[in-house]
Amino acid sequence: MSTPPHDGQWPYQQNQYPGQQYPQQPYGQQQYGQPYTQPFQQLPPQQPPKRGRRGLIIGLVVALMVLLGGGGTWFALSQRDSIASGAATPTEAARNLATALSGNDVVGMVGALAPAESKLLTEPIGQTTDELKRLGILKADAAPEALTGMQVKAENLTFDEAGAEQVNDHLTITKLTGGTITVTADPSKLPLSDKLIEQMPAGEGPQTETIDIAEEVADSGEPVRIATVKVDGEWYPSLLYTMADYALRDANEQWPSTSIPARGASSPNEAVKQLVQAALDADVTRVIELLPPDEMAVLHDAGPALVAAAAEDAEPSGAKLLDLRTETSEVPGGTRATVTHVQIESPDGETYTVTKKGDCYEATGEGRTEELCADYLTDTIENEVGSSVPEEVTQVLQHLSSGILGQGLGVITTEVAGQHYVSPLRTFNELGLTVLRSLQPEDITALLRLAE
Repeated sequence: MSTPPHDGQWPYQQNQYPGQQYPQQPYGQQQYGQPYTQPFQQLPPQQPPKRGRRGLIIGLVVALMVLLGGGGTWFALSQRDSIASGAATPTEAARNLATALSGNDVVGMVGALAPAESKLLTEPIGQTTDELKRLGILKADAAPEALTGMQVKAENLTFDEAGAEQVNDHLTITKLTGGTITVTADPSKLPLSDKLIEQMPAGEGPQTETIDIAEEVADSGEPVRIATVKVDGEWYPSLLYTMADYALRDANEQWPSTSIPARGASSPNEAVKQLVQAALDADVTRVIELLPPDEMAVLHDAGPALVAAAAEDAEPSGAKLLDLRTETSEVPGGTRATVTHVQIESPDGETYTVTKKGDCYEATGEGRTEELCADYLTDTIENEVGSSVPEEVTQVLQHLSSGILGQGLGVITTEVAGQHYVSPLRTFNELGLTVLRSLQPEDITALLRLAE
C-alpha cells in the first residue's frame, strides 16, 4: 500500500522520459492472459530521463489501484454481480477508475481492475483482517472500508486518447494529462484497538496533498502512463502491467514482441516440484511457464525481457531435485501445498533430505541427522543475542517458531484450464498469514508492554 511521503520523498520515484508519439495499430482479438505470438510495433529507445515530481504522480496512480485491493474491498467480492463490467476502449477503462474514485465507489473500484488482479488483491483481505482482529490489533467491529486510513479524490481527470500506445492486441498504455488527485492520510481513522492506540504518539492530524496533473506533466514532458488490458473483449486498468511498463522504461527496455506461453503441471505437487527444479537450473523460461496465465499474465508478456536479463549472470546450480512431496488443503483462491519432504542431490553427488515430522523438520546429509524444532530455534536466537532477552520476547519467539514449523512451508497453487500453476503473490501473502496465525493475543500485549 502506498503511503504519504516521508521526509519529502515518495517511494515510487521513477525516471522521466521525453513525450513521444507512437504509430497505432488496429486492436486485435488477443486476450489478456493468453500467449502473444505476433510481432508488433516496437517502441524507440528512450533518452536519459529528467528528474521531477513524476515519482509522486506515479506513486499516486499506483496507490489508486492498490487501494482497490486494500481495506474494504474484500466484502465487495460477495457483491460481484453488481460490479461494473469492463469498458469498450482503453481510455474509457481508465476513466471508469477515475469515476469510481471520485464517487468513493468501493464496489466500482473493485470492478475497474482486471478481474484476475482484483481477485488476487482482494481475496486474502478477509483472512488477514480476521487474524488482526484475533490478535487485538484491530477492533472487533472494525469496518473494512476504514482499514486504509486514507482517502483519495480524483477530479476532472483528462486523457490524451489519440496518444495512447497500443503495445499489442491486449495491452494499451493510456496517457493521463490533466486534473487533480488529492490524498488525505489520517491515521486516527484506522480502526486500531484501544490498547494499540494508547501506545501511539499523539498525531498531527490529517495530512492532505493535492497534485495538479497538468503541472507535473509540463515539468516532466510526458503524461502519466496507465496500462490497460483486454479481457474477454473488454478493457480494464491494470496495476501489474502499469508497474511493469514503468520498470521496463526505467531499464530502457521495450516490451518484448512475443510472450512466454503458460505451461502448467498435472497437480499442485508437480507444479511446485517443477518450479524448484527450474529454479535450481536457472531456467527462467520454465519458471515463468509455471506461473498462472491469468493473474501473472504480465510476467508472461514481459518474460522474454526477464530471460534476457537473467542470462547475463544466472548460472545453473548443478543440484538435482530427487523428490518433493506436499500435503494439500484448499484456501481462498487456490490450493496450499505444504512441503513435507524434499530430497536434493548436490553437484558433488551428496544427498540431502529434509522431512517434516509434526512440529519439527528432520534434516539428513553428510552422514548425520539433525532435528529442527521450535525450542532449538528459540535457544539458538537466545544464544546469539545473549541472556538479556526478556521473557516476553522468548515467548513470542517460541510461538512464532512452533507456529511456523507446525504449519510448514506453504506454497499456493492455482488451477487454470485443468493445469496447475504456482502463484508467487498468493504464496507471499500466505507466508504473512502463517506468521499472524503463529502469534497469540498475549504476544502483542507483551510487545506493547516492552515498548512502554
